[in-house]
Amino acid sequence: MTDTLTSTPQAVSAPGSSRRPHLVSGPATGMLLAALAVALVAGLVAGISIGSVNLPLGQVWGVVWAHLTGRGAQADPLLSQVVWEIRTPRALLAALAGAALSVAGVALQALVRNPLADPYVLGVSSAASLGAVLVPALGGTALAGLTGALGVTGAAFAAAMLSALLVYVLAQRAGRLLDSWLVLTGVAIGYLCTAATTFVQLQLNPTELQGMMFWLMGSVAGAAWTDLGVPALLIVSCMAWLSLQARALNALLAGEEAAIAIGVPVATLRIGLLVIGSLLTATVVSVVGGIGFIGLMIPHMVRFVVGADHRRVLPVSLLSGALFLVLVDLAARTADRPNELPVGIFTTGLGVPFFLWLLRRRASGGADAA
Repeated sequence: MTDTLTSTPQAVSAPGSSRRPHLVSGPATGMLLAALAVALVAGLVAGISIGSVNLPLGQVWGVVWAHLTGRGAQADPLLSQVVWEIRTPRALLAALAGAALSVAGVALQALVRNPLADPYVLGVSSAASLGAVLVPALGGTALAGLTGALGVTGAAFAAAMLSALLVYVLAQRAGRLLDSWLVLTGVAIGYLCTAATTFVQLQLNPTELQGMMFWLMGSVAGAAWTDLGVPALLIVSCMAWLSLQARALNALLAGEEAAIAIGVPVATLRIGLLVIGSLLTATVVSVVGGIGFIGLMIPHMVRFVVGADHRRVLPVSLLSGALFLVLVDLAARTADRPNELPVGIFTTGLGVPFFLWLLRRRASGGADAA
């Protein structure tokens, strides 16, 4: 995998150079975005209505409308709690997490100029997992006050950002951020954090271990309204910056030299991509745990449909990732009712065959992945 990720910049073609034409032209992208938005709303409604106990759409809409407008008949308190306090924030958090991971995938694939990269290649996810398991493990030590103040979410986020900073420092040579060193350093730190996480888990009691394992495999269960603000703000901010840099990202795909020749500040751009990819990934992992392969699958499939132009790839990836994880979470809740499965099982089950297919396409000289 590492050899593939550290291949030459030519592994990703410049926009429009793929040997296989994309399926949706530029003018039709607006229609695709509208269709994805409608599908996302429908998916959110389904995510609120369907669960261990299915709820009629009319009652669901009545509760949502009453809370949004302050009007309408007062619903049954239990029904209102299930719809508004449990299922609605859960569905919205799934959408935000899927969108964030997809956008992070676009940013990091542009950073290393390879469509086989994903948000977890830099070791950020493994570091976040380590930070999370340290909270219960250090409960009886001198560091208990610090970890208790941070909480699981805060500790996971702090560890993830420290990992990203370490990768950035170690991946530089003569003041330049090298693709190969970035990937190799991220993989090494990821393995180190995984080993440390395994060691810490051995120190937990069975009750703590069971809950932590479910969190580490990814789940939006237990989502609350307070979990939505930071991911939403980050997604809006990062999307705004990336959209302004879309033309520069297109130029970067052709290689650093070509981008520099047309005036793109490559060093600054690459630092920005690393920061955005790490921030989005760390935020998602710190809130919902480890959900893999979304940042790999969604951007690649989007490029196959709309081409490599980031002016189209970014918004389509945002909506596609949001819709994908909403549907995956719905499957995780209903596949073995009344039991619930971690969403990471489903994303990995879909992502591993997809990744192997990508490798096979590249090895057989198929159409460009971009």
